[in-house]
Amino acid sequence: MIGFYILIGAISLVSWLVSNKLKSKFKHYSSVHLRNGMSGAEIAQKMLSDNGITDVQVISTPGMLTDHYNPAKKTVNLSEGVYNQRNAAAAAVAAHEVGHAVQHAQAYEWLTMRSKLVPMVSITSRFSQFMVIGGIIIAAATSSTSGGIGFYIAVAGLVFMALGTLFSFITLPVEYDASNRALAWLKNKNMLSQEEYKGSEDALKWAARTYLVAALGSLAMLLYWGLQVLGSRD
Repeated sequence: MIGFYILIGAISLVSWLVSNKLKSKFKHYSSVHLRNGMSGAEIAQKMLSDNGITDVQVISTPGMLTDHYNPAKKTVNLSEGVYNQRNAAAAAVAAHEVGHAVQHAQAYEWLTMRSKLVPMVSITSRFSQFMVIGGIIIAAATSSTSGGIGFYIAVAGLVFMALGTLFSFITLPVEYDASNRALAWLKNKNMLSQEEYKGSEDALKWAARTYLVAALGSLAMLLYWGLQVLGSRD
């Protein structure tokens, strides 16, 4: 189990570093005020309009960095700061979330695939690690490393964990594509000055890295527990 704690520690450290960097970047670019004077909400509304999307509502949601697009309700949910503020960070986040709405409107295949996995992963992710660890404990208690009930419980947990890892990697093209759509629109419509654009681009780059770290962390956990379960067979 020492290896497990080392892995958890390493993943947590990298995640913390990237998250802190992201927060510092957004804090910095929040001071780069837009010359056009538009708020995040106004940026989002214009991007929706320019893409011919009329059935998506832009709303304010509590919290910091809680911004997201809800495909079921067709709402672009912007945190209070992003919704009201008029800076490069707010423009980047607002345009990124609308990027997801554009993906939805155009039936972007990776978003469609991700959406189909959400109900399943929301359930399996709660039990996967408990099942793997519980199966290993049962197998050890019954002195059965292969073919016993403990082994099969652990393998089922691995399958659930693999679904979560697959979901994390499918999320990557969804997030990167949304950022690319956002930046392309901001640039093509001359929404930002050169300085403002560079700030938005940098902010979205660090936001994407949080998803990359999460995906790699999920893969590392899957490989670790896979070795513990399958590598222990007689």
